[in-house]
Amino acid sequence: MRYDLVIFDNDGVLVDSESISNRLLAAYLTELGHPTSYEDSIRDYMGSAMHRIHELVLERTGRRLPADFDDVFHARVFAAFEQELRPVAGVAGVLEKLAADGMPYCVASSGSHARIRVGHRTTGLDRWFAEERIFSSEDVGRGKPAPDLFLHAAERMGVTPDRCVVVEDSPLGVQAAVAAGMDVYGFTAMTPAAKLAAADELFSDMGELADLLV
Repeated sequence: MRYDLVIFDNDGVLVDSESISNRLLAAYLTELGHPTSYEDSIRDYMGSAMHRIHELVLERTGRRLPADFDDVFHARVFAAFEQELRPVAGVAGVLEKLAADGMPYCVASSGSHARIRVGHRTTGLDRWFAEERIFSSEDVGRGKPAPDLFLHAAERMGVTPDRCVVVEDSPLGVQAAVAAGMDVYGFTAMTPAAKLAAADELFSDMGELADLLV
């Protein structure tokens, strides 16, 4: 293997959640008087930690989101996950190969720990991710595009940044990985390749990833 650690983003990379969460986010923001289309949500918030949503809405409108915004949004997302969420096609095979090869891997997500765990439990990916392999933006002061989360994950996993590769599907995540001094592979199944152009490699089918890592 070319690396000592593979760091996976979660939403859109491990679990096929971006369409669900961005649909619900757009609807909730619109309901609160901040008209937002699904396309707007993908463009502006995909890959963001929750604090960035609050910051952008305040910056653009001068109005704060309700104090219970995160709790209400997560409740809606979790309910939808239970009904609709699936693993990203091909990712179970990638994880199985990494485990068989003894290749260290982890997840570093802008989502909360609760969101990560609900998604993994619902899709059956929890078998691949023990507690020590899960990192959230809740663990650090700044979410993506800051490098803090990826650097935190690498440190906890005992690997230097230059020996890590990040698998990302959002421009913010790619920016964070580059800022962390890590290689990054951009997954273009949902994001136009041009928006992930700063990545070292681009791929559109998760089944391709294992070969790219060799």
